[in-house]
Amino acid sequence: MTPSAALLHRIENTATLATALVCPGDFDITRRDPIDELHLPGGVPLHPIAGCDTGGTYYLCGADGADQRPVLHTDSEGRATLIGADLIEAITLVVVLPFWRDVLSGFPRADLKSELLEFHPDFETERDHLLHTLNLPALPEREAATRLLTTAARTSPAYVPYVQDGHQHPYDLYFDPAHP
Repeated sequence: MTPSAALLHRIENTATLATALVCPGDFDITRRDPIDELHLPGGVPLHPIAGCDTGGTYYLCGADGADQRPVLHTDSEGRATLIGADLIEAITLVVVLPFWRDVLSGFPRADLKSELLEFHPDFETERDHLLHTLNLPALPEREAATRLLTTAARTSPAYVPYVQDGHQHPYDLYFDPAHP
């Protein structure tokens, strides 16, 4: 079993871990029904692993057992982005930067963090505990944001999902480095 597969198995089989990822991270393994049936260029398989409260879906890309399976997020508005080179990186990102979508939209990280702390004053303690419990690296927010932007920039062309209904309808990118 790959480290990413072991992490997913652990989350799926430990209710407290699964619950801790829902809020504020919005990574809910009980929401695995995507809005659209999506495909990737080249026929790379997509495996839904979690969802979020706004109708988005997290997918592992690639065949089961593959060493490297990037994590793709799609939203209900027809946008997509890679958020991690593998599940370990993606979960670390979700835990460290639960407001990652707003980071991709260009909002200042400091403002997002202040707002998060207003509603979740124990966030930093809970984040550190969850990272430790999951055996994930303690990653500074700045580094997490840099990794997110680097990973998101690799979405196109190989990981831009599309809906097939006689024609291919590609999703838009959350983050397009060519159009900041």
